[in-house]
Amino acid sequence: MSLPSDLDIANGAKLKPLDDIADAAGIPTGCLEPYGVGAAKISLDAIPRMRQRPRAKYVVVSAITPTPLGEGKTTTVVGLGQAFQHIGSSATIAIRQPSMGPTFGIKGGAAGGGHSQVVPMELFNLHLTGDMHAVTAAHNLCSALLDAHLYHGNDLGFDPHNITWRRVLDVNDRSLRNVVIGLGGRLDGIPRESGFDITAASEVMAALALCTSLTDLRTRLGRIVLGYSSAGTPITAEEIGAAGSMAVILKEAIKPNLMQTLENTPALVHTGPFGNIATGNSSIVADQIGIHTSDFLLTEAGFGADMGAERFFNIKCRYSGLVPDAAVVVATVRGLKAHSGNHRIVAGKPLPEALLAENPDEVHMGGENLRKQLENMSIHGVTPVVAINVFPDDHRADIDAIHEIAAECGARAAAATHFADGGRGATDLAETIKEAAEEKSDFAVLYPDDASLKEKIHTTATRVYGADDVSYSRQAEKQITTYTDAGFDTLPVCIAKTHLSISSDPALKGAPTGWTLPVREVRASVGAGFVYPICGDMRTMPGLGRTPAAHAIDIDADGNVINLS
Repeated sequence: MSLPSDLDIANGAKLKPLDDIADAAGIPTGCLEPYGVGAAKISLDAIPRMRQRPRAKYVVVSAITPTPLGEGKTTTVVGLGQAFQHIGSSATIAIRQPSMGPTFGIKGGAAGGGHSQVVPMELFNLHLTGDMHAVTAAHNLCSALLDAHLYHGNDLGFDPHNITWRRVLDVNDRSLRNVVIGLGGRLDGIPRESGFDITAASEVMAALALCTSLTDLRTRLGRIVLGYSSAGTPITAEEIGAAGSMAVILKEAIKPNLMQTLENTPALVHTGPFGNIATGNSSIVADQIGIHTSDFLLTEAGFGADMGAERFFNIKCRYSGLVPDAAVVVATVRGLKAHSGNHRIVAGKPLPEALLAENPDEVHMGGENLRKQLENMSIHGVTPVVAINVFPDDHRADIDAIHEIAAECGARAAAATHFADGGRGATDLAETIKEAAEEKSDFAVLYPDDASLKEKIHTTATRVYGADDVSYSRQAEKQITTYTDAGFDTLPVCIAKTHLSISSDPALKGAPTGWTLPVREVRASVGAGFVYPICGDMRTMPGLGRTPAAHAIDIDADGNVINLS
């Protein structure tokens, strides 16, 4: 029997008043700011007021290296959050806010799926409380002030060929990747090359995700480097007078959003930094609140453990001071079979029939990826658990193969059917995580602040990705020298590479060895607080496919959204 659509399931949800959700989570009266029906802002006053409450077990949820279709991390986070109440514990989940670009593209929304969703689904995926638009406005205000500065004489001496600040839009639009601005007459600005990124790729979004207070956000915005003078001196948003106004625009956006799951588990939804060139994690301020709301705080880290979880450990935890108690690696039978290298999976197209056939040997072949991702959790001193996200057509022998791989690595594992069964389908997984979280955490970041940028890159590449070495282009060498001279070398690194392989080559599946990480360019997100080496072709403005979801999404005569997925 097939399940109803995600939207139909979501529309049938029995929501509790958010005041009741907040009260059960211990969020103080007066800290909740309702936003229509289904969502509310939480004032940052809640952070000091909740500090004396018990601390939750802090669990990060990541995954094996995903196929283009993903492995169901968000659905697992939601289902797991619901499952804890079935075993007599409480949980809060913290997830990113979705970008509307992918929602109207191929990927669809990010509210979870089946009977493990955050609701209302429409509100979650479409605008929510406007945070994404606030980031867009703050970023583009800075862009406008920068171009006004150039127009009125360029007193700070920007090198027009070394301006790194672009514009952003929350739409997939490949035609805006590279543009020429300022065309027209003398009053229309200074002509120069520029471009657009999607809003989730904005450094403003990354700064919002990593700040710990409004004051900290204001400081980070001021540190954003917009470009360089002809002498190579960095010029910041503070220097052109943009940071204060940007902070004003973000005054409401810094407040996390409270929603709920289908089973009324509290859901903190906040920020949506890009997973390739930024952390791919929800906000620190959401976790600062969530850590005092329940027995468990489950926070999702984007893409595979080599990306989202590594950045969670070495960037997010470095700035938040929060220490994880356990780490979950979501794995699917079809995902591990894909890592055997025997199948080609294309987003938007049906899965190959051979991928769905019973083949435990193929699961073991692709299991090298799971083994490496479990190792990536363990080298940070955190106890890993394998969450087997079970699909209805999975074979028992294939599921058993994942259990065997986990056992070989000394890791716990549990199968879950939360998509079809909601929280009760993930109770074994919840019990397993509860047991793992009781073990002593020996959490440690991979490298100290005072390591050089090259040392930080090399450590991440060799220990997390399994590379033999790192190579640098002439441009990257020069940029590292520039950033070191400017004092940016104390920042952590956020290596921008493909999410489809642990390596820098998306065609390499499993856990590749004997390769070198090629760093072709290095950029600095000084305001957000990291340096990002670029290893491959990173698209920061997605494009739409031939048949995007936008073709089907519509509204009926009663005002109901239809075909949202």
